[in-house]
Amino acid sequence: MTVTYRVGVDIGGTFTDIVLLGSDGTIHTKKISSSVGNYAQAIVDGLSEVFTETGLGGGAIEEIRHGTTVASNAILEHKGARVGLITTKGFRDVLEIRTLRMPKLYDLGWTKPPPLVERYLRKVVDERIDHAGHVDRALDPADAERAVDALLAEKVEAIAICLLNSFTNPVHETMLRDIVARKAPHLPLSVSFEVLPEIKEYERTSTTVINAYVMPIVATYLRALRQGLDGAGIPARLLLMQSNGGLTTDKAAAERPMNIIESGPAGGVVGAQALARAKDLKKIITFDMGGTTAKASMVEDGEIARAQEYAVGAGIMIGSRLLTGAGYTLKVPAIDLAEVGAGGGSHVWIDAGGALQAGPESAGASPGPVCYDMGGTVPTITDANVLLGYINPGHLVGGALKLNAEKARTAFVEKIATPLNMPVERAAYGAHLIAASNMIRAIKAVSTERGRDPREFALFAFGGNGPLFAAGMAAALGISRIVVPPSAGLFSSFGLLYADVEHHYARTFRRLLRQADLQEIDSAWNALATQATGQLTIEGFTGASARLKRSASLHYKGQSYDLTVTVPDGPIDAAMVKHLEEAFGQEHEKTYGHRAGPDEPVELVAIQLVGSGLREGGSVPQQVKSSRAEPPAQASRNAYFGDTHGWRETPVLSRADLASGRTGPLIVDEYDTTCVVPPDARAELDGAGNIVITLPAG
Repeated sequence: MTVTYRVGVDIGGTFTDIVLLGSDGTIHTKKISSSVGNYAQAIVDGLSEVFTETGLGGGAIEEIRHGTTVASNAILEHKGARVGLITTKGFRDVLEIRTLRMPKLYDLGWTKPPPLVERYLRKVVDERIDHAGHVDRALDPADAERAVDALLAEKVEAIAICLLNSFTNPVHETMLRDIVARKAPHLPLSVSFEVLPEIKEYERTSTTVINAYVMPIVATYLRALRQGLDGAGIPARLLLMQSNGGLTTDKAAAERPMNIIESGPAGGVVGAQALARAKDLKKIITFDMGGTTAKASMVEDGEIARAQEYAVGAGIMIGSRLLTGAGYTLKVPAIDLAEVGAGGGSHVWIDAGGALQAGPESAGASPGPVCYDMGGTVPTITDANVLLGYINPGHLVGGALKLNAEKARTAFVEKIATPLNMPVERAAYGAHLIAASNMIRAIKAVSTERGRDPREFALFAFGGNGPLFAAGMAAALGISRIVVPPSAGLFSSFGLLYADVEHHYARTFRRLLRQADLQEIDSAWNALATQATGQLTIEGFTGASARLKRSASLHYKGQSYDLTVTVPDGPIDAAMVKHLEEAFGQEHEKTYGHRAGPDEPVELVAIQLVGSGLREGGSVPQQVKSSRAEPPAQASRNAYFGDTHGWRETPVLSRADLASGRTGPLIVDEYDTTCVVPPDARAELDGAGNIVITLPAG
């Protein structure tokens, strides 16, 4: 049987990770430095190196699955398109007024981020549609032409259209869309009733504008990537990871780039979900630590926690996620992630008060940590871990990246240990603990701030630095079980291979459940199902390979915010209404600690549907075999485990050495990551090749 291959590619701030998976279960992994000027180049160069190492050619690749940060970077760096906005008269300043939420209480100096559309590029039309979809004031075609002409005269690179209540009746937005299509047929266009037919004016306007803002950037990037792959003789189909954890085609991503803004971190969570289901782990917290940031998410009862909206460019989350208002709101489903500025490249520094700090500034890929010997002068977390003996200076990325441990020591002594008047190992261990405490905030943000007790969860650790920090963080949180998957350092790329093609649809549909026309609700869901089925059919998913899943956003009458619950298959009848009210009550109690009485009316806010295209035979074989299972470069090394245990001569093992189980301290050196098992913890290999670490009680 001919072996076919699929590729998962994830671009990080420091490394670009590539995983090549064969249909026979063999995997080949590759880490190369990210090409910051042209991210597509690193993908093409990395695949060329993989072909050299494996002897394969581009024709053997069936599919490339890609997680990218190109869209989010465009927003963070304010390098998106010059966008013009057309909106209803009286609503020109929605992007600046926002929702009046502030991320920093009592900070009078905090300023809102500048709107993505400057005021002179925001044009209004005199029209009005009421909340029920009735036309109160018809749009004059001449007024519509005037608004479009004014933006075209300003030579905008994209146009966003968002009119009041258009989600109930898009007739006026359709008129404007047709005028733009006639006058500037090749101009990127984002229309709210197509992008987000849902209630809430700021959220809808912001989402529509963000979509227009990144459309030219994403289209150019995907075009360059496609040309680079074709030029390298790799004609494989290209799929993009979406923020929600599903895949989409490169064509759909170019048309709706708002869905791939948080594409990068999603792959690892999807992979963790798949392995948790295989191991029958009901509750896991994912912990992904790379070179620049650390991210946490939650998988409960086999389902990924998703947020219905999030903020782009809000900066690194360093405190409570209950404080919102920073960044630009994007109302699309996304994996519920919390992020902190803590990675291997995070700077270690002393603040004005003489306290040791770690991050959020990072050395990135260039110049990188001091030990990379590429010009970095500020000590980093990676430098600290080298000094503590956790990282083998000669083994990073399989020995391809040699580290200068002596230079790291000199920098740490001069800039950290001497000013703090302490031994270098204590200073390095202090930096390690501070980085861990910063990352614990992210874990609490997706657990305790969501009404969950982290002690009931297993910690699923991956990323280049995740397995190194996992045991210490788990002990601090009271978590007793840690799982480290195969190819942990490249797991975000590996996780892409577990994902399914997904399309998400939603519609505002406000009805009090007990008074609603249930047939009307049923018909509305069926309309979304028809839309999803049609899109999946176009992409080749029919019959059993096309799956539909419903959900609903609900709140108690009078509440401003809603919670989402799953809607099982079956007709929308009295029994379903009772089920939805109970499911919502349980979710409300789980999230907020209380629920209303049975007489409190529950209101349906929006209906949602996910259409999934399932790969025949599943995404990943049950057993995978790594081509990089080489023995460790050292038999042991001296490692520091704090004041309690001090320096310990620590065995250095391969993953396979844990087949019979071992008690720490020990270190597992691998091509893509290092796993540190502290004294008295026990580590063993399960049947799927995961390292399972059990911490001692107490």
